[in-house]
Order: sequence, then C-alpha cells, then structure tokens
Amino acid sequence: MFSRKKLLRRLAMIPAVAVLAGCASLTGGSDEQDEAIVVGTTSKPTALDPAGAWDGSWELYRNIYQTLLYFPKSSGTPQPDAAESCGFTDNASQLYRCTLKDGLTFANGNALDAQAVKHSFERTLAIKDPGGPRQLLESIDRIETDGDDTVVFHLKKSNATFPLILATPAASLVDPETFPADRLLESDEIVASGPYKLAHYDPRERAELVRNERYGGPAKLHNDAVTIRYFDDSGPMLEALENREIDLTYRGLSPEQITAVQEGRTENADISLHEAVGTEIRYLVFNPAFEGAEQPAVRQAIAQLIDRKTLVREVYQRTAEPLYSMVPGGITGHTSAFFDAYGEPSQDKAEQLLADAGVSTPVRLTLSYNTDRYGSSTAAEFQEIQRQLNDSGLFDVEIQGQEWEAFQEGIEGGEYAVFGRGWFPDFPDADNYIGPFVGPNPSVGVPYEDERLTGTLLPESRRESDRAAAGETLKEAQRLIAEDARLLPLWQGRVYIAAHNEIAGIEWTIDASTIMRAWELHRKESW
Repeated sequence: MFSRKKLLRRLAMIPAVAVLAGCASLTGGSDEQDEAIVVGTTSKPTALDPAGAWDGSWELYRNIYQTLLYFPKSSGTPQPDAAESCGFTDNASQLYRCTLKDGLTFANGNALDAQAVKHSFERTLAIKDPGGPRQLLESIDRIETDGDDTVVFHLKKSNATFPLILATPAASLVDPETFPADRLLESDEIVASGPYKLAHYDPRERAELVRNERYGGPAKLHNDAVTIRYFDDSGPMLEALENREIDLTYRGLSPEQITAVQEGRTENADISLHEAVGTEIRYLVFNPAFEGAEQPAVRQAIAQLIDRKTLVREVYQRTAEPLYSMVPGGITGHTSAFFDAYGEPSQDKAEQLLADAGVSTPVRLTLSYNTDRYGSSTAAEFQEIQRQLNDSGLFDVEIQGQEWEAFQEGIEGGEYAVFGRGWFPDFPDADNYIGPFVGPNPSVGVPYEDERLTGTLLPESRRESDRAAAGETLKEAQRLIAEDARLLPLWQGRVYIAAHNEIAGIEWTIDASTIMRAWELHRKESW
C-alpha cells in the first residue's frame, strides 16, 4: 500500500552520481500521456542559444538539444547519444573521433550530419559570448569531417575529460540553417534534435515542451509534454504546488520550506519530499587586486575562522553539508584539504596567522553576494559569515548584495574584494571543480595563475584516461588550493524535489551533473 503521508525518501549514492530513489519508483506509469507534467523552478534560462549560456539554462537545454554523448541512468560514464560511437584514436588523448547514427535529423527535417556537428562547435568558439561555454571547448584545436557521418576533434593538448565535455549542454547540436555561425540566435524559434521541441517560451513565465517525433536518441520518453514554470521566489512556487497548479518543484525551495514539506507542515497532504546528495557547491572568491584580499595570511585566517557546521545548521537547517574542498563528496578524488590544513575553527590560530604576517587588526573587508540567483537564504548566509568574522575581533566585515545582472557586471569589472559564488558541475569529475577556477581567464572572473596547478597538475591529470587514477593527481591540487586559500569552499548542496505522490520516475530524473531529464517523469496509472 502506498502511503499518502509525506515521506522523506533517502537515497543511496551511486559513485559520482546523485540519483533520486524512493517508494514512488515501485508503481508503474504510462509511456504516453496527454496531460503535461508541470515542473516549477526558480532557475530561469538566461539564453536559448547554447552558445550564449553556461549556467542554469542547461536545465532546459538538456531536454531540447541533443549531444554526441550523454550520461545514462546511474552512471557518470558517457555513452553514445547522437553518435553511434566515439573514442580516442591515439595514446595521447588528443585525437577524438565520433561516428554519427544513420538518418538523424533536426525537428525541421534537416540532416544532423557531420557538417552540422562541426558548425555547432565552431560557432560557440567563434562567437566568444562572455556568458557562453567557450572555455569548456577551448581544448579544441580544429575539427575535421570525413563524409557525412564522421567528425574528428583535434585537441591542443591531452584531455581525457573531453568525452565528459561532449556529454554536457556546452556541446549541444544545432541546425546550421537556423543558428548563425557568427552571432547568437535572437529568435525563440528553436530548431534542435533533442527529446522535446520548444513549443512556446515566455522567459519570465514558462517553457512548454512537446515530444519531438523526429528524435533519434536513446532517451525513452514517458510523457508527451512537459511545462516548466519559472518563479521569481520559492514562496509562490510552493503555493502553486500546494494548489496543484504544478506537479513538482526542482531547485529553489528554501531550507524552511524543505523542512516544512519533510515534516508535513504544508497545505496539501499529497506531497512528498525526495532527496539526493548533490554536487553543487558554494564558495568564496578572493581578488588579490584588493588590499587585504591579496595577503595569504588574511585569507588563511578567514579559512581558520569560518565555522561551516554552524553555517549549515543555523542558515540551511542541515539541508546542506559542510565542504572542506572545492571538490565535493561523491566525486572521485575528493579530499578534506581545508580541514586537513586548518582543522576546527580557531580564533587563536587565526590571530597567530595574522600576527606572524604582521597584519594589523581588525582587517577591513567587504563581502559581496548575489541576492536572486542562489536562493533566498544567501543573505542570511553572508550575515552569518559576517557575524563569525566580526565576533573574532580580528575583522571588520561589511556585506553587500546585488541582483544577478549587476553582480555579474561587478565581477567582470573587478569591483569586489571578496564575493560568493555557486557552482553546478558541468560533468562529474574532480577536474571540473578545479580547472574552471584557475588560469588567466577562469569562470570566477578573477585570474588565478599558479604554475603547479595549470602547468603541471591539471595537464598531468588530463593525460590520464583512468579518471580514478587522475584523482590522485588532483588531490595535490586540492591541497595547494587550501594552502593558498584564494578559493574558500563553504558547503555542498543536496537535491530536493517536492512532488505530488501521483508523479513517478523522479528517481531517474537527475543525471550525473544533477540536471533534470524531464522525459523520465510520468503519472502513476493506478493513483
């Protein structure tokens, strides 16, 4: 008997993959249903063109665009999607060859052939949109085609993570007739080859997806249509769930709301909470161009003072986990480098670090954060960090919040000494929690040049096709980051989905990068 009581479904962690599981998986569902599944989220796309977004827009891209490879159920190892086969053809991991499946087309009937694949990658590299995923593809030197069905990627350097990159929405395949080679598509008339077609789009309200009858990939659709509703705040989203205006929520619930659903304190008794260990992280970035932030002792003292356990308990009500490395738990190669370096929070040790470096106290700093991208608890998070640092007497910290657009402009303009960022992984590999943050033009917007990291450790790890073996090299990279403390991890998130009990398939909706695969959702036949 399926209980109508609210349940918290705890989940086993398959290596490197967060997969939702629970009692909902025990009942069957129809593969074809006319009524659209309605998903609520606070994560709105910033662009429809995959060359223009490297952010939460990927949650939509995963469902409307196809890639050469994809992450199958319960695995972080890429498998063929639009490709029939892919693989390195050399021992140096610099030549990667893909052969396409026969007869693939885009939704408009145009051929998805080798030239379309080449066009898709080259336009992202050529457009160089500041918000796009060009950095992920920069290892590509050139692309060759061999007939209509074969593509060969020549890489600048060894990069064994390249198959993982090809499974991300950064590698989305687009119709050359629709998507210009030298600029972003300005229309919302998207032509792609993924499981769904984008039937209607309102950037402030909703995306309506319908089954793509021309789709030729491996995904098995368990519904005919999905509507994604976008909310500015989690309050109205939870209210819409309680009123049955939406079927489930994905991303955006506050810790208080998660706890309320978990404990049965909502207006609707037909809602369950599904939980998985996530791979998103939150962290601080220090800009050495600013006084204070440029001194290792100041950064190390802050690392010594911040009490992550109190932070996740008081602000996030234990809906997150303390994080002591830029690489989160569940990812091969994870260490607790910051705990190893600094141990438990200690005012005495922090004071000694500053004294030994001749730093006068209190150190004045301003910490900046985004007010509308990472959830409603971000302000409380920075208030707690401010309290911890100021209560030590060693710091005089002020905090300031900015909406996303202004916040991004501030980062790009180098306006912040210390600021908070979030990271949702592109692919489940330790490299993806280190590589994007270091080098002359990292994704965080502040150069982080360290020859051992970028010149030795990362290149060495990328030559290793055995990613478990590469994790050993990346452990040393984590130690160096902790020692330098220009990046300071705070916490690791979990994935929470609140859903009506009639919705099934939730245990398979989250892929290895914690992106939702809407085609797994369906209504239970006998509910």
